[in-house]
Amino acid sequence: MFASQLNSSLIATATAAPLNHGFKDRPSTSSTSCAQAPLSRSALLGSRIVATLESPKVTRATFVKGSIVVCSAAMAEQTLKAEAAASNKTQQLEALPFKHEGYNFWNWRDHKVHYVVQGEGRPIVLIHGFGASVYHWRYNIPELAKAGFKVYAMDLMGFGWTEKALVDYNNTLWRDQVADFVTEVVGEPAVLVGNSIGGLTVLLTAATRPDVASGLALLNPSGQFEMSDYSQDAKQMEAVEETAIGRLILKIKTSFRRGAIALTFWQAKQPARVKSVLQSVYKDQTNVDDYLINSILEPAQDPNAGEVYYRLMSQMLTKPSIDLSLNTLLNKLKCPLLLLWGDLDPWMGATKADKMKELYPSATLKRLQAGHCPHDEAPEAANAAIVEWMHSFAQAPAA
Repeated sequence: MFASQLNSSLIATATAAPLNHGFKDRPSTSSTSCAQAPLSRSALLGSRIVATLESPKVTRATFVKGSIVVCSAAMAEQTLKAEAAASNKTQQLEALPFKHEGYNFWNWRDHKVHYVVQGEGRPIVLIHGFGASVYHWRYNIPELAKAGFKVYAMDLMGFGWTEKALVDYNNTLWRDQVADFVTEVVGEPAVLVGNSIGGLTVLLTAATRPDVASGLALLNPSGQFEMSDYSQDAKQMEAVEETAIGRLILKIKTSFRRGAIALTFWQAKQPARVKSVLQSVYKDQTNVDDYLINSILEPAQDPNAGEVYYRLMSQMLTKPSIDLSLNTLLNKLKCPLLLLWGDLDPWMGATKADKMKELYPSATLKRLQAGHCPHDEAPEAANAAIVEWMHSFAQAPAA
């Protein structure tokens, strides 16, 4: 009887429909199939146990051996259930449905800017990192809205479903975009939240446009503490560009650089490459799934995406027009600051958070056992930290 119940339980578990992540029309993925494979083997093992125990020719030795197998199968089932519960913990959170056509669009400087808005209450604006989009906040937008906030997420110029405009890309462009978004769309000062290069963008915004920021949350932001000198390559180009031969050399260098960046962009559009990079910065790789990968790859199919990528990469070889050092920006900052840090980030280590805390002693530092994108890798903990911090200070009055 026990063996029959075990077999039925294993079969039911193995054939159960996979939970979705809140996305519409979620397809089956290879990871789901792999997860179901050991359960199917357990079901087959259970069937063999039943056949052995219900046979009229069962010997004592066979029964003992069968009992051990039953116990092992039961323990394996419990282990599988525990692993499934751990791997599916994010599936308990509501996720932003993926829409190929996007959500809302705001016209900024004659360009279409994509954004999402949910909830009511104090405003929060979420800004993604390099190569990502509003969908990187898939597990944060609905949950923060449920917590009583009006949550906005916007695609920076050049990324996501925002227009791939052929403009000069730099941090001041994104700063102005964020500041104007808060002024024109949000309509009152907002808490700015940013990850990676989005973190540097919102820090620059809050430090230089304090009228739009009531608070600032930085999740493993990019940026250096000192104003680094621009590259030797850029210096050399600047030195020779005044002469005829210099202009020829510059043209050759530019052509070579364009070819190299084009190759890099082609590599960056490969699904295996995107997955590999994500896995390198997610210590818990549960959420490195097809939807995250596709949300990065789909915008890269835009006809202007290659040129935008070239312009983004090229601007890194030129001297910034303003001081972007963390020392300078934190010295200018005047609002509440949350440092929400994935301590396992291979790019932005835990010591960077410590130094930023030293430079801004009033900051709240919350550490998570996650990598470079703690909001997506550990969304439950990240959401809780943001909500707790938001409740710790009052909304700044509108100017």
